[in-house]
Amino acid sequence: TYPEIYDMQVRAIMEAACAVAAGGVGVLPEIMIPLVGTVEELSRLRERAEKVAAEVLANAEAMVDYQIGTMIEIPRAAVTADRVAEAADFFSFGTNDLTQMMFGYSRDDAGVFLPEYVEKGILEEDPFQVLDREGVGTVVEMGVQRGRATKPDLKVGICGEHGGDPSSIEFCYQAGMNYVSCSPYRVPIARLATVTDGPPQRSNCPTVVVGTRNWALASPCQPPAMRRLAQGSGGVGAGLQCCVRGARAAARGPVNPTDSMPSWRTTPGVGCARGGAGGAGPSFRSGGCAPW
Repeated sequence: TYPEIYDMQVRAIMEAACAVAAGGVGVLPEIMIPLVGTVEELSRLRERAEKVAAEVLANAEAMVDYQIGTMIEIPRAAVTADRVAEAADFFSFGTNDLTQMMFGYSRDDAGVFLPEYVEKGILEEDPFQVLDREGVGTVVEMGVQRGRATKPDLKVGICGEHGGDPSSIEFCYQAGMNYVSCSPYRVPIARLATVTDGPPQRSNCPTVVVGTRNWALASPCQPPAMRRLAQGSGGVGAGLQCCVRGARAAARGPVNPTDSMPSWRTTPGVGCARGGAGGAGPSFRSGGCAPW
């Protein structure tokens, strides 16, 4: 009901991109619109975002390519992903909120009973820590398949705590995703989870992952079978996110000698807490953003 909030965030993203581009750095902002349930929602917000972006580019007399996508965190969006993809350049599955809505659990309250559920065998694992392949995973796979039925080259990934769980990362690879995103403290685990036998693929070395309080390289030079990227995250809420590739200053320069373009990722949000469920206030994060 207040699309002006998104207008403000899009303007900030595009003005920052223009400023970085003016310094000679190649950038590709990715503007992510959250909590979309219908293609009509995304289409209308995309139209507003494109209008704001055009105004900023005209005022700056700049040429900056950008993409507009959405976070798939509502089951209906996954089920109707073929329609949603008509207005999206990319998908990021918000598996934290998707799990909440699929199970009907509140993340704020689930800690009271989930340990007992696991102990008594009602659930094999905590679904907020390990992706529920049978239920949530089926919906995610449906979303990937239907989205790519509309746009075969659609870039798809996940954003949430599952991005740092080895079993969940394996699922994302099998589902054909392009990247995973997780909180900073899970980056080392995600890196280990991407290692498989085989020679490294030097041409596909991912970029630097930078968290809000720490930074690390994400899976340097993965083998061909597992070219994935674990992105550092300081928490993603109900906001928009922008991935500006190539901002070397933010990533402290190319740390990996085979990787010449670190990346900078920011997520201004109107609500963020514990990785993206409720809370208030904007969030900031930096991280790698590159395809497998």
